[in-house]
Parts: sequence; C-alpha cells; structure tokens
Amino acid sequence: MTLTAVLAVLISYALGSLPAAAWLARARGIDIRTVGSGNSGATNMMRAAGKGPAVAVATFDVLKGVLVIWIARWLGLGENVAALCGIAAVIGHNFSPFLQFRGGKGAATTFGVMVSLVPVVGIGTAVIFLTTVWLTRLVSAGSILGVIAGTLVAVVTGQSVWLCLAIAALSALLIYQHRDNIGRLTGGNERRLGEK
Repeated sequence: MTLTAVLAVLISYALGSLPAAAWLARARGIDIRTVGSGNSGATNMMRAAGKGPAVAVATFDVLKGVLVIWIARWLGLGENVAALCGIAAVIGHNFSPFLQFRGGKGAATTFGVMVSLVPVVGIGTAVIFLTTVWLTRLVSAGSILGVIAGTLVAVVTGQSVWLCLAIAALSALLIYQHRDNIGRLTGGNERRLGEK
C-alpha cells in the first residue's frame, strides 16, 4: 500500500474511535460504561438518556462510516482501500482508545460503511434490520440478521471478491461483538427495545 493509503486507514481508525455516546452521556453526567450493557452505542444511549440522544448518536456513528469511505474515494484510493478504511473505522468504534479500547458493537458504523461501499448491500441490511426490530423489538437480532442479509446480497449481486470478503469481515466482527446477546437470545432473556 502507498503511504497515502496507510494514512487514510489510520485516519479512518481515528475517526471511527470518536465515542459520541460516551461524550454525550458524560455531558449529561452519565458514565455510559456503567449503564445497561456498558457499550458506547445508540441502543445503550437510549437506556441511559432516551430517544433523542440515541438518535443523535446513531446518526453520528453512521456518518463516521460514510465519511471514511468518502475520504478514501476523494483521495482516489480505490474500492479496496476504501473497504479497508471502512473496516478500520468499525474497529476504531468497537475498540476506542478514548475508552480504554472499549466501545460499541459497531452496528451503526458498519451500516454507514456498507451503504457507502455498496448501496444495495446497505439497503438490504437496513430492510432486514428494520423489519426484524419492528416485529420483535430485538435490536441485537435485527443487527445480526441484517449483516447476514447484507453479506448474501453482496454475493448474489456479483460484487467483487474483495468487497464480498470485506463485507463478510464486517459482518463477522459485528456478530462477534454480539456474542453475549446471542447467548441471551438463545436463552430467551434478551432485553427488547424499550425495556429497562
């Protein structure tokens, strides 16, 4: 990789690591790491401070994913490097140096990356996510099923091998970050949206 590409990936990690939920919660006198799941993401922000701040956090986190892809393209780095920048942003979100290398689960930032890299993949992910959450009120299930659907859409629509692998990697990372949720889902005691 060129020096520009390496710098773009590092900048993407730094942008991804900006913990909107933690900072917004702190401004309200709340330590997000001690509330609910302890994750710095929109779902936990809703538990800590309500719908308005949660929407603000989700929007910010999606835009992080969108921005890093835009920067890579603006620099003329190509889709392969853009995909690496997207992965770096999600890793930054999940393992932020601002939070002692903790963070969120990456759903919103992953969506921002996917919809920017391959819009049809992002749309497929969003449809399955929203449908699942609407039917079950289980955000974790929606996130997991959404990225699985997104990976399948990438393959079915004939995206390049590299983009399919990048999307599969993002999906695998999101599923790994939801490993505790998967345990609760299979045990039937996962919290539904709106439950305290």
